[in-house]
Amino acid sequence: MKLIWSTFLICLIALYISHNQDIIDVVRNLTASLVTSSNSTRASTVSKILPQEFSFPGLPLIPEDIATKMSVPRAIRFAFNAIEQSEGAGARVRRSIGTPKLRNFSPFLMLDHFTIGPGAGFPDHPHRGQETITYLLSGGVDHEDFAGNKGTIGPGDLQFMTAGRGIMHAEMPRQNPDGSANVGLQLWVDLPQKLKACEPRYRDLRADEIPRATADDGKVDIKVISGRSQGVDSVRDLAYTPVWILDVTMKPGARLAQEIPKSWNAFIYTLTGTTNFGNGPKDTQTITPYHNVVFEQPGDIITAETEEGATEDSRFLIIAGQPLDQKVVQYGPFVMNSQEEVYQAFVDFQTASNGFERSLGWQSEIGKSMAH
Repeated sequence: MKLIWSTFLICLIALYISHNQDIIDVVRNLTASLVTSSNSTRASTVSKILPQEFSFPGLPLIPEDIATKMSVPRAIRFAFNAIEQSEGAGARVRRSIGTPKLRNFSPFLMLDHFTIGPGAGFPDHPHRGQETITYLLSGGVDHEDFAGNKGTIGPGDLQFMTAGRGIMHAEMPRQNPDGSANVGLQLWVDLPQKLKACEPRYRDLRADEIPRATADDGKVDIKVISGRSQGVDSVRDLAYTPVWILDVTMKPGARLAQEIPKSWNAFIYTLTGTTNFGNGPKDTQTITPYHNVVFEQPGDIITAETEEGATEDSRFLIIAGQPLDQKVVQYGPFVMNSQEEVYQAFVDFQTASNGFERSLGWQSEIGKSMAH
């Protein structure tokens, strides 16, 4: 019975996110009897996963045991092309994590390379139990949530959102004067179990706040968004789950050796140009744009090279994160550690309780253009 209700609610939420703001009232009426009959048995579960007060310790961004001398290159596990598909209301995405090819690559849940044209976007929708990191490459994206937070990120800016115990928000593209699309990347990151009940939080990182590093006599330029590169550290306290994000541009004939914390999961997403990645001649692969390159855990450096005769610069993101030793149970925007907690998240959202109180009757201003 729980599975039937969960599947039914997922379908309704999907419809709600894409088109119809009023469907929430229908769903809440349908779930009212279910909640009434189950409140007494679920009270202990709610108090366990959603404490009223919570501190935010976060996990260290730079591990204490990070190697001072890099020595062991990582081998490539596999690489694959991110196929473009439809998502949200009129958006196009290349999803490389969160597909059958790469699912729950802890702590990573999803990676979308999105293109949002005029009239498209991601209207009002909920989250619980994860963090989202949005990196805008071109254009502008507005944000608004049920706590009254509003903002806009532009080219080179990022937004770090911690959903915690619950958030409802909208992400809508700016209408660019030249009619061009808004392009960026959104990464979903799992939260440690002890932080899934934290209060939601936002942290914008502006392009001019991001430190830069160089390598190979200036042939390699690195935006140190989060983490460390070539002795340059990023801004701290961005996300609660430790994640390194490095935006790398390499000129023809360049070489890079980038340190990566031992035992962390790591991958590369390519944007432009052709780059050789790997561990020595036998393991090297030549990668073109829009590919995800997944590395094995053993080793503490990732190496990249570009051909001397290349006709364009190569650009890619190196992303690494600390794996979380916990079960992942995800249905749509809710990421928890058990089926019971996911089921409870649906009930809480539909009844505007336990973190979703402010969702009752709330509608974003930026999402109204797509409400009908």
